[in-house]
Amino acid sequence: MRRRSRAERARSRRARFRLHPAQAVAGGFGLAIVVGTALLMLPISKTGPGGATIVQALFTSTSAVCVTGLTVVDTPTFWSPFGQVVILLLIQVGGLGIMIFAALVGLVLARKFTVRSRLNTAAEAKSVGLDDVRGVARGIVLTSLIIEAVTFGMLFVRFLAGYGYSLGEASWFALFHAVSAFNNAGFALYSDNLMGFVDDPFICLPIAAAIILGGLGFPVLFQLRKEFRRPLHWSMNTKIVVWASGVLLIAGTAYITLIEWNNPATFGNLDPWARVLAGFFQSVQTRTAGFNSVDIGAMYDETWLGMDVLMFIGGGPAGTAGGIKVTTFAVLFFIMMTELRGDGAVNIFGKRLSRAVHRQAITVVLLAVAAVVSGAGLLMLLTGEELDRALFESVSAFATVGLSTGITADLSEPAQIVLVALMFLGRLGPLTLGSAIALRERRILYEFPKERPAIG
Repeated sequence: MRRRSRAERARSRRARFRLHPAQAVAGGFGLAIVVGTALLMLPISKTGPGGATIVQALFTSTSAVCVTGLTVVDTPTFWSPFGQVVILLLIQVGGLGIMIFAALVGLVLARKFTVRSRLNTAAEAKSVGLDDVRGVARGIVLTSLIIEAVTFGMLFVRFLAGYGYSLGEASWFALFHAVSAFNNAGFALYSDNLMGFVDDPFICLPIAAAIILGGLGFPVLFQLRKEFRRPLHWSMNTKIVVWASGVLLIAGTAYITLIEWNNPATFGNLDPWARVLAGFFQSVQTRTAGFNSVDIGAMYDETWLGMDVLMFIGGGPAGTAGGIKVTTFAVLFFIMMTELRGDGAVNIFGKRLSRAVHRQAITVVLLAVAAVVSGAGLLMLLTGEELDRALFESVSAFATVGLSTGITADLSEPAQIVLVALMFLGRLGPLTLGSAIALRERRILYEFPKERPAIG
C-alpha cells in the first residue's frame, strides 16, 4: 500500500479541522458576542463608577448582535456614549451578517475570494451560487447603507426642525435609530423607547418603512429593484414574501387596533388617526423589530396572543428579520390546502414546490415550537411568571423581536441566560445551528421499504 506523502497528510489534517460553512457562521456570531461582551464590561462603556456585570454585558451584546432589542438595563442612562457606539456597531455587524462582513473585509484587503470564504458567505446570505457571492456581499452592504442613509436624513430633519435638537444630537439620534430600524434591532435612546412619538408620523413612518424593507430580505429587495414593474417575472420566494408580508401587516394592524381601541392605558386616549398609526406601528414591530410606541405591558391578553403569532412567523428570509419566516409559514399553509383538496403536488403561484422544502419547513417549525415552549417553561420555573408573559418573552427572544411586557429587567440571571440562548438560536435559525453542531454529513446508500401510518 502506498504511503501518503507529507503534503497529503497535511491536507488531510487541514480538512479534518476545516469548519463547515454553517459552523463558521455560528462561530462568527459567537465571536462577535464575546467581543461585544468584553467591550461592554469596560468601565468606559457604563455611566457612573465601575463596569457592567458579565450578565448585563452578555445579554446586551447578544441582543445587539442578534438584532433583537431586549434589554436588562436602560440603554440611554446605563450605557455611556462609548457603550452606545459599541451597541450600534454590534447591531450593524449582526444585521449584515458576520460572514458577509468578513467577505467584504477580505474583498477590500485581498481583492479575491477563496472557495471557502464564498461558501461561508453563501451560507449567511442564502445565495444559491458561488460565483455571485462577491456581488451579493457588495449589494447587501450598499443596499443597507442607502436605506439607512435615507432613514437617517428623514429622522435628522424631524429631530432638528420639529424637536429643537442641536446638530450633534439630531445626527446621533437619527443615525442610531436609522441603523436600529433597518436592522430590525429595536434599540432606542429613550427610556420609554418611542412612546413619546406615538402620534408623530414623521418619526414612526420612516422607522416603520426601514423595518419593513429590512424584514423583506435581501433576495427580495434585489429582485424588486430590477423587476418591480414585472411581477410575473418574480420568483416564488419574492411573491410569497411580498404577498404574505402585506397580508400579515394589514391583518396585524386591524387586529391590534380594534382590540386596543378603547384601552385607556394604550390607544384609548389617542385621536382616532393616532390610534390607527399606533396599531400599524406595533403591527410592523411584530415583524421582529422591537420598538414600541405604547406600553406593551398594559395591552390586553388577547393582543399579546395575536402578537405572539405574528412574532413567531416573522419576516422574510436572508434579511434582518427573525421568526420562522413568512416563507415557511406560507409553505405549510399551501401544504395544508393541498392535503385538504386531495391534490398530489403542492403548487404555489404556478410553480410546483420541491418536496425537500416540505421537510425543511416542518423541521424549522417543530424546532422553533420546541425552543419557544422550552424557553417559556424554563422562565416559568425560574421566575414564577404567568404563562402569558413568559410565552410572550420567549417568543420575542426566539423571533429576535425585542418586544417585552416589562419583565425582562426583573428576571433572575439564570432566566436572562435562557433568553440569551433563545436569541442566539433564533438569529442563526434552527437549521443553521443544527447543521453547525453536526460533526459530519452522512449519505445513506440504501432505503427501507415504504409504509404509511394512520394520521389523525
